[in-house]
Amino acid sequence: MKRDGRGRKVAVALSGGVDSAAAACILKDRGFEVLALTMRTPTLDESESGAVAVARAVAEAIGIEHEILDIEKQFERLVIEPFLETYINGETPNPCVVCNRDVKFGLVLDEASKRGCDLMATGHYARIDGGGKTPYEVFCAADRDKDQTYVLWTLDQTTLGRVLFPLGRLTKAEAAAIARDAGVRDTTPESQDICFLAGDSYSSLVTARAPDAVRPGPIVDVEGDVVGTHRGVAFYTVGQRRGLGVGGPSAMYVLEINPAENTLVVGDRRSLSTEEFRVAALNFISGAPPADRFECFVKTRYKGPSLPALVEAMEDDLLVVRYRKPGPPAAPGQSAVFYLDDELLGGGVIVRKSS
Repeated sequence: MKRDGRGRKVAVALSGGVDSAAAACILKDRGFEVLALTMRTPTLDESESGAVAVARAVAEAIGIEHEILDIEKQFERLVIEPFLETYINGETPNPCVVCNRDVKFGLVLDEASKRGCDLMATGHYARIDGGGKTPYEVFCAADRDKDQTYVLWTLDQTTLGRVLFPLGRLTKAEAAAIARDAGVRDTTPESQDICFLAGDSYSSLVTARAPDAVRPGPIVDVEGDVVGTHRGVAFYTVGQRRGLGVGGPSAMYVLEINPAENTLVVGDRRSLSTEEFRVAALNFISGAPPADRFECFVKTRYKGPSLPALVEAMEDDLLVVRYRKPGPPAAPGQSAVFYLDDELLGGGVIVRKSS
């Protein structure tokens, strides 16, 4: 989807990284009046060595207006607090999905509108097609190694009419060349972890913020026999092998987390595969699922495989996903994302078996 920029003002969520820098360059070249908006979150500061300063320098190099959004309190409430609560409840959160939904395409998009921008762009690698008389559709990026549609399943038609993904048809190398040719020299490193942890472990955050929730408890096998002691259910996720401290003839993995009883259930690799699981908190890009029962490909991890499955509607706004062949463990709290070839259909949040 290519939109003409003549006479239009667009905001770009500028992190200081090369991707958002390239997005800003592309839109400026298309004739847009570009406003760069940089979020100051609990991990960023405005020191000359901080990411905000880098973003400011990037905006100056490109020659666009730059503004800082101080959203530390909102980010804490919208992203960090739910992140902690999910781990405490024995589930595995997906903060990037929450941040995209509530911060980038919620709070920041609203701030862009207040500044006279009818569109906002990000450096996400994804493609948007459609609009006008047809619904917007979202497709995987041309650079499949960089594709980020997994964390964009919460987008709806209203939001898609207001956002741009200029990098959707580019490779990472092409995007970097565009930024470099525009005079951008220094950018922040690409994040390899959860941004607000700043290289620290999530367990340290849980321990510091919610020490009362850290309670050791029993590790049991599939027969219910106690085989060890865990440090606290918040420190584990379904499928985890390392850090269990459980001996035996074969490696053991977390199969289930039961926060009500403060127990972990473990088993060997043969017990780890999943045939079906349930999904709640649903969103479909078109506004509705393709049918009450449909075939698609499903991803349950950002870098995980897309596996063929049958998806079927249940009561209470739930879907059940049935793999065609047993697949990887489905961790409650993580996203299950649905695809038809390279089209993003939508997704939801994996829930426990008992839900």
